[in-house]
Amino acid sequence: MVQSSIQVWEDFFKRYYWENILELARDYPEKRSLIIQFPDINRFDMDIAHELLEHPDKVIKHANEALSGIDLPADVVFTDTHVRIIKIPERIQIRELRSDNINKFIAVSGLIRKATEVRPKIRIAAFKCKYCEELTKLPQNEGKFVEPFQCEQCERKGQFKLIHEESVFIDAQKLRIQESPDDLRGGEQPQTLDVDVDDDLAGLVSPGDRVVISGVLRSFQRSNREGKSTFFDLLLDGISIDIEDKEFEDIEISKEDIEEIITLGNDPKIYNKIIGSIAPSIYGYEEVKEAMALQLFSGIAKYLPDGARIRGDVHILLVGDPGVAKSQLLRYAVKLAPRGIYTSGKSSTSAGLTATAVKDEFGDGRWTLEAGALVLADMGLACVDELDKMEPDDRSSMHEAMEQQTISIAKAGIMATLKSRCALLGAANPKFGRFDRYEPIAKQINMPPALLSRFDLIFILTDEPSVNRDTAIAEHILKAHYAGELSVRKNNVINSGISQDEITKAMEVIQPVLESEKLRKYIAYTKRNIFPIIREDARKHLIDFYLGLRKQGEAPDSPVPVTARQLEALIRLAEASARVRLSNEITTDDTSRIIRIVMASLKQVMTDPETGRLDADIVNVGMGKSQRDRIKVLREIIRDLQKELGAAPIEEIILKAEESGIKKETVEDMIQKLKSAGEIIESSNERFRVV
Repeated sequence: MVQSSIQVWEDFFKRYYWENILELARDYPEKRSLIIQFPDINRFDMDIAHELLEHPDKVIKHANEALSGIDLPADVVFTDTHVRIIKIPERIQIRELRSDNINKFIAVSGLIRKATEVRPKIRIAAFKCKYCEELTKLPQNEGKFVEPFQCEQCERKGQFKLIHEESVFIDAQKLRIQESPDDLRGGEQPQTLDVDVDDDLAGLVSPGDRVVISGVLRSFQRSNREGKSTFFDLLLDGISIDIEDKEFEDIEISKEDIEEIITLGNDPKIYNKIIGSIAPSIYGYEEVKEAMALQLFSGIAKYLPDGARIRGDVHILLVGDPGVAKSQLLRYAVKLAPRGIYTSGKSSTSAGLTATAVKDEFGDGRWTLEAGALVLADMGLACVDELDKMEPDDRSSMHEAMEQQTISIAKAGIMATLKSRCALLGAANPKFGRFDRYEPIAKQINMPPALLSRFDLIFILTDEPSVNRDTAIAEHILKAHYAGELSVRKNNVINSGISQDEITKAMEVIQPVLESEKLRKYIAYTKRNIFPIIREDARKHLIDFYLGLRKQGEAPDSPVPVTARQLEALIRLAEASARVRLSNEITTDDTSRIIRIVMASLKQVMTDPETGRLDADIVNVGMGKSQRDRIKVLREIIRDLQKELGAAPIEEIILKAEESGIKKETVEDMIQKLKSAGEIIESSNERFRVV
């Protein structure tokens, strides 16, 4: 059996990694790590690969010494180089780490939850004796700082002074890695593991990054007030970090899968199949499900030559009455998205959504960054329920995350920008719990206009009684429950007499057309391989539609119907639509489909109830043009009455306003608005003055 030695490792390097070593020599000392793939070691010698896993300290020491001592053609001498081993075949879940794994070479995957700042750590400390000034050097391997027991020259157990110039320091950082949310079973709390990294691994990752960290698992003793405990804590001594920044990469697609996906993509009914695979247990909402499908496929993120980035993710907001299955739709979307995070606005603070700087024992009392839901959903989908119930301060932190897709933090001296390249699917209730059909809809959404305008599509889900629809929903719900009852009965009652065929037949109603696993593979395939380009006729179709809408706003008193934001939304959705068909071209079929969806959304939210025209300001500013004009008229009325009477009585204001065609209820509502905005003041009982 071949044992590891420096000679063996030199042979391995020369046979497999000579080119890489020459490249490292060119970039040394800026680059100090040689990255080695574990399968290559296994191919070279299985015994050494096994020894590396069982006795990593000895084997890695040999590898590092072999790399330092290797003969190089150039006049470069490796002194501080490291061998970094990646691609260990077996990854261990953090929750499955046991005492058998201590001092073994392991790999764990997950999300970086916290990271301290990079700080120097002393590796070799140089001490000067205060009496004879002899210099003593001591390596510092343990966590504790070790001083010399006595001077080597004068043999006194005297005082020593640390000489910084003669000591050797190395960069070091502490990370906390958390299990990936995808691997958790329901109700489990994700477990964490602390990782020590040093030299060129320090400062490599930020909170929110998905990584595979390989290293040697160590244990250290806990201490409490009574002294040392019998319990030990685990710590990973990081050897290599492999950043998994590729979305959908964890989904493996076989050749058979690809053939099936291509066949599906050529099916003319693919749209209906995908819509039928999203939340089949919920009746109706075809348009919302179609929009959710396009959100899962998403547009293409573009990087422009000037360094700007245009997002490709589609943001959707569902606003609806209670009991219209908004949360169910969100839960289903999380299940389909390869990286889905679900959170409720009520229980989320801005730190829980974006990121925060915290001070705790993890960073030895220093400030550390902790990633929130939108950072953890990077390259995936974040579903935020009850958006309207969030605190206003917490909601404001979402603006940057939605448009720029980054999260900036400036707190406690930490200046950081984290990535949150995720699509957002939000759900909210109307301001008073249920929609009032006589009030404009935009007025009833309790959200700031700046945030509303960042959603590409807003859908209003109202719960209005209608015999035909209610019958269909009731039938659907009862069939779904019946299928569930049959299944539970068969599983729990022996000799129930219920056959599998009966259950399958009953389940047909709520059976997705494509199973969620198949749909996930389909989405992953399109995201990896399909990057559509818009055809000339489709481009013209979009421009004509956009200009046609804008033209409505050219008349002197017309509102602005749509803004450039809606055009960008159209482009993103058109790209997603082409991806659904596995097409590399965006055709007029795609543009017609998304114009239909976007118009349905615009009509619901941006229509001025008085004029019946589209008005972008209803969402962008929170007030339509007709409303602004009325407020202008009302202020003039109050100003004129103020000149005559010193202050304008409410009766006079209503009288004059009715002459101008403004209703009494509207006047009272607008006076309240002006009062709260500080535009007018109530000088005495129901007498008003303009400020």
